[in-house]
Amino acid sequence: MTKGFLPYGRQTIEDDDIAAVAAALRGDYLTTGPTVEAFEAAFREVVGAGHAVACSNGTAALHMTMLAAGIGPGDVCIVPSITFLATANCAAYVGADVVFADVDSDSGLMTPQTLAEALDRAKGRRVRAVLPVHLRGDVCDLPALAALAGEAGAALIEDAPHALGSTLKVGNHVERVGDCAHSLMSTFSFHPVKTIATGEGGMATTNDPALAERLRRARSHGMSRPPGADPWLYEMVEPGFNYRLPDILCALGLSQLAKLPRFIARRRALAAAYETALAPLSPLVRPAARPEGSDPVLHLMTVLIDFTAAGKTRRQVVEALTAKGIGSQVHYIPVHSQPCWVAKNGPLDLPGARAWYDRCLSLPLFPTMDDGDVARVVEALQAALFR
Repeated sequence: MTKGFLPYGRQTIEDDDIAAVAAALRGDYLTTGPTVEAFEAAFREVVGAGHAVACSNGTAALHMTMLAAGIGPGDVCIVPSITFLATANCAAYVGADVVFADVDSDSGLMTPQTLAEALDRAKGRRVRAVLPVHLRGDVCDLPALAALAGEAGAALIEDAPHALGSTLKVGNHVERVGDCAHSLMSTFSFHPVKTIATGEGGMATTNDPALAERLRRARSHGMSRPPGADPWLYEMVEPGFNYRLPDILCALGLSQLAKLPRFIARRRALAAAYETALAPLSPLVRPAARPEGSDPVLHLMTVLIDFTAAGKTRRQVVEALTAKGIGSQVHYIPVHSQPCWVAKNGPLDLPGARAWYDRCLSLPLFPTMDDGDVARVVEALQAALFR
């Protein structure tokens, strides 16, 4: 059992990761070199996509998908309210409007029903993109969401930073998050608390070669080099950004990607241990709901707590856990309630998002935890709620 402070998430960096970065530092390229392409090639094999484009972080990946899809002023993007700020911000970056969708109160995910309601509110406007978020690592109902988005003339773009390694069973077929079987593009993050870490870093995947080329231009100032042109020549067809991911960080990403099967197995084992340990606390405490067909690699171990029935506030519980050396976090404050979006869109009542936010708390989950740490967390949570 770990004796020190247990944060809600933590990177796993080992000696071979450090050696990989040191080797990159000794190489000829620190950025925009061959390790970038090697990382992209390995990543697309892992998720099963035709193309993978590395970039500086997950937010950059989202922004690049907006640019690649040609989304701009007058367009509407539909975003679930339970997500990190970046999902809605990426639409704002290109001048598009955001219509917030409600979520299932027990899973925190956009559903076909909540998307249909959001599309109804957006009637008469040009809906160009729907951005489901695979919250915690659980996978949304992609076939149904894609069908609704298609009927509305909108592209489905998956925001999947929590879901590397997660799968979805569709009929008798298992699909991988990031394979873009139902979406135009998918995005990932390699922030330290995610499934693999590059420090900061992101990836966008697609099966469309033209979109992949637009993503590459978007990450590098809009530049492209015409085939057969003079070696110094470049062209800028449209403005882009400096969203490149350095070789140093791609070297770390390659090393981490090789460990993904081990990370997946450990996260799943810890999640199972949590479910067993939390069972006696039901119905006061229960893990977030698992959608049908979703087989997640959980990035977040989120539980739903009936704080009212326990006679405790969430702050009291968080502080009691902290006093015992256990970190926790709230994922997320409903984005539609943020002052920026209230000022732009006006007040909005999304009961599923409100009910999720009122009950959610994320507990420690990362591969270097052991089963004794899970017991320690659950014992501390029980003490915080019942004493």
